[in-house]
Amino acid sequence: MKLPRRAFLHLAVGAAALPAVSRIARAQAYPSRPVRIVVGFAPGGATDIRARLMGQWLSERLGQQFIVENRPGAASNVAAEAVVNAPPDGYTLLVATSVNAINATLYDKLNFNLIRDIAPVASIHREPFVMEVNPSVPVKTVPEFITHAKANAGKINMASAGIGSGNHTAGELFKMMTGVNLVHVPYRGGGPALIDLLGGQVQVMFATMSSSIEYVRGGKLRALAVTTATRSPVLPDIPTVAEFVPGYESSFWTGVGTPKNTPAEIVEKLNKEINAGLADPKVKARLADLGGTVLAGSPADFGKLIAEETEKWGKVIRSANIKAE
Repeated sequence: MKLPRRAFLHLAVGAAALPAVSRIARAQAYPSRPVRIVVGFAPGGATDIRARLMGQWLSERLGQQFIVENRPGAASNVAAEAVVNAPPDGYTLLVATSVNAINATLYDKLNFNLIRDIAPVASIHREPFVMEVNPSVPVKTVPEFITHAKANAGKINMASAGIGSGNHTAGELFKMMTGVNLVHVPYRGGGPALIDLLGGQVQVMFATMSSSIEYVRGGKLRALAVTTATRSPVLPDIPTVAEFVPGYESSFWTGVGTPKNTPAEIVEKLNKEINAGLADPKVKARLADLGGTVLAGSPADFGKLIAEETEKWGKVIRSANIKAE
């Protein structure tokens, strides 16, 4: 059957438009079933709480359940690999954190590359570490601590949640930039490390704000500085490390990623709704209660953060010769 030229052209144009129409329809229909949010840490921690907060928001906005699935293990690498190997359809999301950026260099043989294999969706929050000491340590400021540490080289113990953890690398960066000699004492988690810091078995720690702020407020630990580039609204009277060590910055951050090749329309829809949540007063207040501030932005912004942090901590890990446990 021969088609008139005009009819043929109409059919050709319609066929060319089909992929675009199907993509739009797919994004409009998403999500049509429950979505998994995979978290690389155990239930009840600050990262898990943030994931559930955002999951509840997305469930209410998009009309499907966003269910948090905890997959702890190998410093969150188990969770990341599970998402990398999931179908790229928007129904499996990863809560990516600064730990993933550290792991890229810390682990020699990962079965994935976060920058290559995960598509950034949206950043969620940024939280400072707090450089804090046991009150028995005779210092009240960062300069006093540096002087004290140099006078007692190799005698001051620095606790962390484990080798390659965020508080470990924050401390190693401080050591590199100040020339102090602190003895790293790794624990299996931030909780046990804080217990020994409170008891005086170790003297200093770069602890997460969410885990230690009540100890600081109660006078059980002395905060010397926060590690973000600017002061924290949660502890506005505490200076930054950078006020005394120019250029120093370290923080714990979270965001959402999805397997590479997930349709751009779905990524954009998720980004829009997550940013709407970060603008909501109740969500902002809850994140502030956890010691962080919102970190809204585009997928490209989050991708840039991941790339920059991966490069930064790679240099620290190689310089300090840190090896995974």
